[in-house]
Amino acid sequence: MTSPGADIVTCQQCGKRNRVPAAATGTPRCGNCHKPVPWITHASDESFTDVVDRSRVPVLVDLWATWCAPCRVVSPALEQVASDLAGSVKLVKIDVDASPRTSARFAVQAVPTLLIMDGGEVKAQRAGAAPAASIRQWVTDTIGGQ
Repeated sequence: MTSPGADIVTCQQCGKRNRVPAAATGTPRCGNCHKPVPWITHASDESFTDVVDRSRVPVLVDLWATWCAPCRVVSPALEQVASDLAGSVKLVKIDVDASPRTSARFAVQAVPTLLIMDGGEVKAQRAGAAPAASIRQWVTDTIGGQ
């Protein structure tokens, strides 16, 4: 069983499954090969400050809804970007229906809405689904080459 506030991700290098906390002071590394693993987690109104605002790495925030077909389409692309940029970016998924204060904070008008945050500040924002390559370019242009 996963501890509260932790997710399981698979290392792209060796295939080992790793428990990754939603909030931590460093970046997650594989317990087996010690390579960076994708940091993919969830947040809510209650955990947003700890998981996103206090992150020491840039955060790609996915504001989505369960009923939204484009949200389901873009989710694998976002996970691919998080895998490609493991160690450099954290992907945090937030269900807008379950987190109305977070939705209001960012004036979400459409889902999916993607934010890139660093140090608790929004560095870039866009709405709608896009392919992984487009999202990756947007993220790297915003946070600096990777």
